[in-house]
Amino acid sequence: MARLIASLVLALSLLGCGLGMALPVFAAKEFNKQVLIGADFHGADLRATTFSLTNLREANFKGANLEGASLFGAKLQDADLSDANLRGATLDSAVFDGTKLDQAILEDAFAFNTRFKNVSIIGADFTNVPLRGDSLKILCAVASGTNNSTGRSTFNSLECE
Repeated sequence: MARLIASLVLALSLLGCGLGMALPVFAAKEFNKQVLIGADFHGADLRATTFSLTNLREANFKGANLEGASLFGAKLQDADLSDANLRGATLDSAVFDGTKLDQAILEDAFAFNTRFKNVSIIGADFTNVPLRGDSLKILCAVASGTNNSTGRSTFNSLECE
């Protein structure tokens, strides 16, 4: 019975996303290997949620709390992660192409093999994020702004030279 109620609450909350209703906590939820194109998770509490190998193209994570979440191998083309909390998130092997990361906090995220292309990172905080040299070069070329929450400049948080 509890499982049925939890499933019903999740379904109703996902339907409510488009109606401007608040989303509940999705603590430790798994969305692995799913196709969630255009999904709306704005403002959601998604701490420790896994989206491994999930297609999240055009998904809306604006203002979402993804602290400690796993987006390993996720496809995030044209997704909006602006104002998102990605502290300690696993972003390895994810594809960020046309992705909006403005004002996102990625502090201590793991993104060594993450692909960045045509991203917007105005005010994003990349403090302590390990990046490959080619990714760092791409990000430093577009780094600008200061994060409103941490007060760190994007350029400095990336340790651009």
